[in-house]
Amino acid sequence: MIEITINRSESGMIQSFSVSGHAEFADPGEDLVCAGISAVSFGSVNSIIGLTGIEPVIEQGKNGFLRCEIPGDLPVETQEKVQLLLEGMVISLRTIERDYGEYIKINNN
Repeated sequence: MIEITINRSESGMIQSFSVSGHAEFADPGEDLVCAGISAVSFGSVNSIIGLTGIEPVIEQGKNGFLRCEIPGDLPVETQEKVQLLLEGMVISLRTIERDYGEYIKINNN
């Protein structure tokens, strides 16, 4: 199962997210759930970098691990753009969770 954790501030802003595990929906290289989650999460990180110019703290590791942390000292306008991109990511991930819930779990902290 893929576990996704979304960490929010007290005001509800996404501060970081992490993705870990494997869906095991299909054989490696043919797993559409894993591919979809990877495309959404990595695409969101790349969009943040490309559209806002900020450099989030990114960790990658084994077993599909990805962690992305947003700097806390961003100008308001930049933070709003980053949040819009991250909320779009969450909506896309929830869509995958709705259809493939036995392979993905999203936690909010």
